Order: sequence, then C-alpha cells, then structure tokens
Amino acid sequence: MKKFIVIDGLDGSGKDTQVRMIAEMYEKQGRNVVIRSHPCSDNKFGRKSKAALLKTGKINHLKATIYFGLDAIRSVVKYARNDDVDVLIFSRYILAVMYLPDGINTIVYKIVSFVLPTSDCMFFLDVSPEESLRRIGSRNEDTEMFENIESLRENRLKSQKFTYNWNVIPGDDSPEVISEKIKKICLETDKLIG
Repeated sequence: MKKFIVIDGLDGSGKDTQVRMIAEMYEKQGRNVVIRSHPCSDNKFGRKSKAALLKTGKINHLKATIYFGLDAIRSVVKYARNDDVDVLIFSRYILAVMYLPDGINTIVYKIVSFVLPTSDCMFFLDVSPEESLRRIGSRNEDTEMFENIESLRENRLKSQKFTYNWNVIPGDDSPEVISEKIKKICLETDKLIG
C-alpha cells in the first residue's frame, strides 16, 4: 500500500460519497484502489456490528463498537501490507472508539492510533447534527442507534476530543466543495511522497 486515506464523520456526513469521489480520482491515474466501508458486509465482524447497530441498549452499543473494531483490524491486516494496493481508502475507522464510555474511549483511542496505521490523509467530515439528520432521513435505510438528534449532538462534541490530529473538513458544504478540499490535501501529500 502506497497511500492510506480515511474518511470519517457522523452518520449522514457524506463519507461514502467522498470515498467514491477520491477513488475515481486515483483510478483515473491508473492506480489500484481498494475501498473498505466499515462495518463491512463481507465478514462476520462487520455483519455482527451492523446487526447490533440496528438494535438499542448498552449491550448492543458495546457489541457494535467491539465488532466494528475487529472488522477494521481485519481490513488493516488484509490490505495494509498488500503490494498490489496503491491506494487504500477506509470509510470509518478508529474514531468508532468514541462510542465507548468516556475515559475508556480516550485511552483506547491513544492505543489504537499508535498500533494501527494512520496517515496525513485522515479526514473528519464535521457535519452539523441537523444536516446529518436531514441526510439520514433522505436515505431509504433502517435507522441505527446513533441516528437521532441527541446522539448526533453528543457524538459531534465527543469527536472533538479525538480529531486533533485529523484534517477536519466542514461537512455541511456540497459534496463537490468537500471533495475539492480533500483532493487538494491528498494531492499535496502525493507530492511529498513522490
């Protein structure tokens, strides 16, 4: 893997849209791009995380976070050292630890961000809870446990404890405006590497 990009943010922040736009840019350059959108449906950890997210309660909250972490670690193990991958893009990654209880989440974040790969191209799409909820409502999908205005407000505040070394991009803008900001940073880091 020559380049690692992470797009994270609240539900409805446009992560998967941005992942597709960035992937298209690199594919047009002839680079082999692999996308992992967590939780992934191609393995038991991702499926169990998604199932727990569709339920409520503290046990499901914990299950969703733990299985999510195992799913993301599986993706790292499978793709991060693969020489055939030029660009690895994750939608959702280590910020899932913010859903753990306060205090524990900070410790776990420091550990996983030390142990797991990180890069200069880690982006947090900082969407307002109101815009997030509007976008969630426009999708034809089951509602997950964190997809309500109270959780979105709480998790946006929590995210500020963890995104101090991320590229924070305003997420209420149009997908094209957001994409231009992300692509600019990605291309600048390509120049530094190349």
